[in-house]
Amino acid sequence: MKTIISFIMLGLLITSCSNNDDQKGNYPYAVRMTDAPGPYDEVNVDVQGVEVMGEGGKTTILNVNEGIYNLLELSNGVDALIATDSLEMSNITQIRLILGSRNTVVVDGVSFPLSTTSAEQSGLKLKVNQSLQEGILYTVLLDFDANKSIVKLGNGGYQLKPVIRTIERATSGSISGKITAGVMAVVEVKSNSTQLTYASNVNANGDFMVMGLPPGIYTLTVTPALPLVAVVKNNITVTAGLTSDIGILAGL
Repeated sequence: MKTIISFIMLGLLITSCSNNDDQKGNYPYAVRMTDAPGPYDEVNVDVQGVEVMGEGGKTTILNVNEGIYNLLELSNGVDALIATDSLEMSNITQIRLILGSRNTVVVDGVSFPLSTTSAEQSGLKLKVNQSLQEGILYTVLLDFDANKSIVKLGNGGYQLKPVIRTIERATSGSISGKITAGVMAVVEVKSNSTQLTYASNVNANGDFMVMGLPPGIYTLTVTPALPLVAVVKNNITVTAGLTSDIGILAGL
């Protein structure tokens, strides 16, 4: 009798372990893309694929919204959903952005092809360290710096060497504002505690937004073209998940 009971208990234990092993998590995941304004008419990137990699090298190909995106239309809080899916892994170590060959830059009304290396065409690898919670949509924002990503070549052409920063919206905040001088200007914010600096540019309307800022106190500096002088605003509080709007910056 004891032997029979032991076999029954062993069978239940094996069944329970088997069921637990078969259960796969459901981790909704979305990738969006944005940009900081740059001194070009258009910067068009050809998005063809997005992959995420987890621990152990497991890779998932996301459902991607293929197409050509003008990065200069994605700034100051505007972004585009480029990929989404439901994952079966809870830890993400890398995002791979795959671009096609139809990348262009428009300068003074003239369109130039953006050459890319074979490595970039096969995938831009972005290291991340993300732990997901089951059943909760997790969104990561790819901050594509068009200004730093375009390299002018000696033959008059242009090359695309993407500079991309990943932003976790749930754990970071933003600072936004406006200048009225009607000139291009560089916006820098520096953390009072870590001294790390984050940068953007104002757009044609004078608006700016610096995203992906860890919570804390920041100093903001706007440096316009000469002969105008830089303006500094101190002690700006940044809170996770929120945008600190400083309004129209006095002096510009």
